[in-house]
Amino acid sequence: MIGEYTGERKEIAPITVSTYQILTYRRHEENKEDKENNAGPEAYPHFSLFTNYDWGLIIYDEVHLLPAPVFRFTAEIQARRRLGLTATLVREDGCEADVFSLIGPKKYDVPWRELEHQGWIATAECHEIRVSFPGEDEQLNYAMGETREKYRLAAENPAKLNVVRHLIDKHKEAQILIIGQYIDQLKLLAEELKAPLLTGRTATAQREKLYEQFRKGEIKRLVVSKVANFAIDLPDANVAIQVSGTFGSRQEEAQRLGRILRPKSDGGNAYFYSVVTRDTRDQEFSANRQLFLTEQGYRYVIEDAEALLTAQP
Repeated sequence: MIGEYTGERKEIAPITVSTYQILTYRRHEENKEDKENNAGPEAYPHFSLFTNYDWGLIIYDEVHLLPAPVFRFTAEIQARRRLGLTATLVREDGCEADVFSLIGPKKYDVPWRELEHQGWIATAECHEIRVSFPGEDEQLNYAMGETREKYRLAAENPAKLNVVRHLIDKHKEAQILIIGQYIDQLKLLAEELKAPLLTGRTATAQREKLYEQFRKGEIKRLVVSKVANFAIDLPDANVAIQVSGTFGSRQEEAQRLGRILRPKSDGGNAYFYSVVTRDTRDQEFSANRQLFLTEQGYRYVIEDAEALLTAQP
């Protein structure tokens, strides 16, 4: 028997499926003093249900998340055997090695390109498209901006819209995900492209409805926030256009490519495009984001947006 222990159902069975979020759910404290006094396991109402059982095996999916302070608690669950799974054992805080102390030594590792050659994942082409600011005002705002503000100004460069339109036109028959970090930018893209927008605030029922329409081909493109970085099943998505991300996160870059790597029913390729603003923090972070994938054997083709948009068909 398989049980589901989530926010909606509370079943404990010989095989129980749960999430990090429900295990680390914390009661809302009314004041700071209560919060400090309830810092122990008793503050996590669902956690004790798992520590009180003698589990024979615990499987941690997306095990690279485990070193995060809020998720470390889950490594305290009693089990005779532990297995961790991840496609991206990389963290920007440098704590990926903590996984070995929390779970155990690495037993198996295979490069993504090898999986591609064996047919387990689709063949992917990666492109970085560099675009300039549309005018002097945007360039001046960027030059005068503070360090953290500079990335957002470059990431939300309005000139990226024309590149996205061009790529959609290039892949007319494809199932396309437009992925980004900043909600205002995504709202504008969704409005201009007349495409549905999915964010963390989208109701679960509406989210699943749009995913199902996308799977059936009723919707050809979706604009999605980082909510799509994990755990979505869109097997026929074959083009991803990234317009912004979480700074230089290598893990996020790999996760986003992973959204389009399911083997295609027609045997076709997957295409990953990262649209960045030339000679800015956006381009610098993009270079760091690509490191994990280049180590896996992927190559990014660098393209100039102006040349791309003016090229003869």
